[in-house]
Amino acid sequence: MMQDFSWLGRTSLLIGEATVQALSKKHVMVVGMGGVGSFAAEFIGRGGIGKMTIIDGDVVDPTNRNRQLPALSTNHGLSKADIMAERLLAINPELQLTVIKEFINPDMVEHLFKEKIDYIVDAIDSITPKITFLKTAYSKNIPIVSSMGAGAKLDPTKLKVVDISKTYLCPFAQQVRKNLKKHQIYKGIKAVFSPEPPIKESLMLTDGKNYKKSAYGTISYLPATFGAVAASVVIRDLISN
Repeated sequence: MMQDFSWLGRTSLLIGEATVQALSKKHVMVVGMGGVGSFAAEFIGRGGIGKMTIIDGDVVDPTNRNRQLPALSTNHGLSKADIMAERLLAINPELQLTVIKEFINPDMVEHLFKEKIDYIVDAIDSITPKITFLKTAYSKNIPIVSSMGAGAKLDPTKLKVVDISKTYLCPFAQQVRKNLKKHQIYKGIKAVFSPEPPIKESLMLTDGKNYKKSAYGTISYLPATFGAVAASVVIRDLISN
């Protein structure tokens, strides 16, 4: 059956029909459907990627509503991955979509890479699973763009895309670099980060679930901008390669 590309007419005007068709054959994995990953997944889906895998084991909580695409007052307790799957398939019914409703843990990471993946968006906000995921993707030479900390920041115009080794003024990125060095990984991973000095007073401690011991305050548009920038890295790199 011929694929219907008519809804991507405006995209074709910008990048060409042949490129749109090439993107329809690419497989992108987005890990984490929170404030960064949910927007990244939607922008990648609207960009015409033909195959996606989305991963998140969490459900919508009232505190998600200030920044996360799937979170509404009407769907507390529902799976973020299921909500995003419904959105993505409503955008593109021909999308080949795999939904994994699990939290990333070190034991599951290896089997996620068994099929060909053209690009990965890492929107994991807990250090232990993030490092496991990054080092595995790195060892398999799978292109990946990793989101650093979107909390404790206010100015979306400060965002940058750099090698992980070039990040600064981001406490989360500092932790990521420190842990990657334990695995002899010093560079070679693209990172979206903000050098805006963090608002340290917004830090709070959490219950430690899912490898996460603390969190910063967030504003509605900042994680979404991180997601948009990460999605742009994926699509621009796939177009240029």
